[in-house]
Amino acid sequence: MGMGCTRVVERVCAATGQLQEAPTRFENELDVTQGGVLWAMPALLSNGLLNNVTKYFSLPKGFYSCVHIFILLAYMALTRIKTPEQLRYQPAGEGGKLLGLDRIPEVRTLREKIKILAQPDQIKEWGKELCREWMNADPEAAGVLYVDGHVRVYNGSQTKLPRRYVARQRLCLRGMTDYWVNDQQGLPFFAVSTPFTSGLLKMLKSEIIPRLLREVPHQPSENELRENPHLHRFTMVFDREGYSPGFFADMWNSRIACQTYHKHPKENWPTSQFEEVEVNMPVGNKMKIKLAERGVLLGGIIWLREIRKLGESGHQTSVISTDYTSDADQIAVHMFTRWCQENFFRYMMEHFHLDRLIDYEMVKPDETVEVVNPAHRKLENQIKSVAAKKVRKQVEFCNLTLQEPSNSKEVERYEMQKATVLDDMNQMEKELDELKQKRKQTEKHIAFVDLPEENKFQQLSPTRKQFMDTIRMIAYRAETAMTSVLRETLSRSDDARSLAREIMTTEADMIPDADKGTLTIKLNHLTNRLSDEAARHLAEHLNQTETIYPGTNLRLVYKLVSDQDPPNQEV
Repeated sequence: MGMGCTRVVERVCAATGQLQEAPTRFENELDVTQGGVLWAMPALLSNGLLNNVTKYFSLPKGFYSCVHIFILLAYMALTRIKTPEQLRYQPAGEGGKLLGLDRIPEVRTLREKIKILAQPDQIKEWGKELCREWMNADPEAAGVLYVDGHVRVYNGSQTKLPRRYVARQRLCLRGMTDYWVNDQQGLPFFAVSTPFTSGLLKMLKSEIIPRLLREVPHQPSENELRENPHLHRFTMVFDREGYSPGFFADMWNSRIACQTYHKHPKENWPTSQFEEVEVNMPVGNKMKIKLAERGVLLGGIIWLREIRKLGESGHQTSVISTDYTSDADQIAVHMFTRWCQENFFRYMMEHFHLDRLIDYEMVKPDETVEVVNPAHRKLENQIKSVAAKKVRKQVEFCNLTLQEPSNSKEVERYEMQKATVLDDMNQMEKELDELKQKRKQTEKHIAFVDLPEENKFQQLSPTRKQFMDTIRMIAYRAETAMTSVLRETLSRSDDARSLAREIMTTEADMIPDADKGTLTIKLNHLTNRLSDEAARHLAEHLNQTETIYPGTNLRLVYKLVSDQDPPNQEV
């Protein structure tokens, strides 16, 4: 029955189909490995870990229930166990104590449970419910949304995914692109994935905007929009990839404000036009910046606000926005806090292994999606190549013209050389005309189903990846909530996340009391006195939530092991 098994009767009943699920039951335990992860339970539950789980998910009769699996996956994310395979190197019995069981499931069992739970429709609906709850919990944060793409590089050999540019490696590599929607503090709402290289604008129009129109709370009514021509539903912030005057105009027709960097700013503005203002940053700190504002007409179709920030070196950073109601300093803050989303990607890759391959399953992509015609792309490359050669010949011809020989003996050779270069230029011009004519007759986009067989590909199955990413989002939000409490007592706010990670990987005592209806989690001392004080401050906040451990009637009580408590003594 595996190492660490002590509930023999219950496991026999589960194996013979006589047990729906094992009950959650805690016993007195000392120095449980990574017992501090239980301090994250209130934050996990408040961020929706088990919300609507029984509505969308179910498992057949067995020892482990849906609640056990969801809690285990969240614990794995918080304690940096990045894959189910890494559970092989974890003490099974110690992990079981955290779940109120005798041991955690084996890797094969856990993978089977994930496969059963990861059904496309259920995951999609569960993710939508969570997104609505997160947005409704903080409508102000949902009013300014950050959208950016993140490339998951695929190094396997089962399929040849299209190449795309990976900014962090400065290379074009094969992979999938995930487009994430976050708030101003970097907290994620949802992500959509695509194997195609259609770009940010197409994903915004087809996937992200329709969902935001349905889920963003407190949008103004149609009457309010008619009465105030400058009012907008919500604001989207993205990088220069989304720069498009036509797109800005289309979005404003739906009364959606867009904000990005100016892709083609003109000459610098006089420094006398800049005024110093003090702005409040999302993390709570204040800073002074110099700003100036003008109006700008893009593409002759839409007027936008152009706001520039003057740096200490004299560099002017230009921001454009269709948010006509917010102050200039607010728009500047919205734009210059995009680093929160960039930090989110970096942190998730480093600590939550965001790019990890979940399984090896392949599925066919949507065959109705339009993709770039390979024949058209080939003609484009040929035209660019011939045009570059022609330019080099033109340069050569100009140099020959400027170097006309004075010696009559060299005139004949010189004229022949010029004639040869001119003939090459005419040949290239003719070749360019033929290629351009072929390009006109070739469709630029075709349906995926019409691609030649050698250009078709399969995509990585998004189902289990989406399921695990949702668990990771909940874990990240829970860790962020704990971090915000810890910052209140730390002189260096940057230490809060590392302290939260330390708390969740520290040993703890577990003391259930059925008479009082409590489950006390006593955390062992941390590395120094300041960390202990911050942990006590966190415990006070956690105890005020009066959280009941799922599947029991026990209220969680959080403490630090007292200096007066005798070590390693049974309670």
